[in-house]
Amino acid sequence: MIKINENELVQMSVIGEITSPSMRSPYTITADGELKVLPGTGGISYNVRIGMNASGWQADHVEPGVTIKNSNELNNGALNVLSCIGNVATVISGEAKGQKGYVTGKHGGCEHVLIDFSEEVMEKLAIGDKIQIKSVGVGLKMIEHQDIKVFNIAPDLFKKLNLQEIDGKLQVPVTHLVPAKIMGSGIGRDNVYRGDYDIQLFDETSVKEFGLDNLKFGDFVAVMDADHSYGRIFREGSVSIGVIVHSDCVIAGHGPGVATIFTSKEGNITPVIDSNANLYNYFYKS
Repeated sequence: MIKINENELVQMSVIGEITSPSMRSPYTITADGELKVLPGTGGISYNVRIGMNASGWQADHVEPGVTIKNSNELNNGALNVLSCIGNVATVISGEAKGQKGYVTGKHGGCEHVLIDFSEEVMEKLAIGDKIQIKSVGVGLKMIEHQDIKVFNIAPDLFKKLNLQEIDGKLQVPVTHLVPAKIMGSGIGRDNVYRGDYDIQLFDETSVKEFGLDNLKFGDFVAVMDADHSYGRIFREGSVSIGVIVHSDCVIAGHGPGVATIFTSKEGNITPVIDSNANLYNYFYKS
């Protein structure tokens, strides 16, 4: 097992409320110049959850499960930075009070944190219900692999990945390899502790070559030739690993969102294709 500094990590509560979907103009302009009216971010997505396809919905940037945000901007900053994928989230108000779920990602721009609950719990939830997250994971390091930076992942989830080292490189299970050349919205940020960036699916040749038409919410993917050490940049030979957090999109430059969990500037990560490398399996089957 890969050793981590789990005993150094601080556990701290952060809180948000289930957001309402919001909309200005009903129209979205697609990359082909069409006008469409589609559901987007926010709210409770009852039939869209981790493990399901991230493409093929009549939607744009739809977020699986439950979306939360803190109405105070600074508090929302802490909610986004300190929440890590795999953290336990507890409903603390409303009919579903006491029920628990898992953080599944972060969505930049709207600055949302995403949570998965069972179908039974989601039916009891309401917009405005408060959800508290027991955040832990910021500052996580691999003791013998400090050349590989770690972001946005809870130590319990990290251990479930059962990572191995071969010939000095970390073997990480992923469902897909994604070339950096098709990454879009989210480039230019100075950090990856909050938000995501998008896989553009507009080039049919690339989609077919890399099998990206069957991406799922919660999939672990490897972005090749991408360094996320201090933001998101193209760097040949670098490897970054992330989780699919929101759906595909019709807007130019956008697509399924990836929240970063590992990056190696020197390329000391070897992605290993594993169709089971999805949050649903790690949360509910392991």
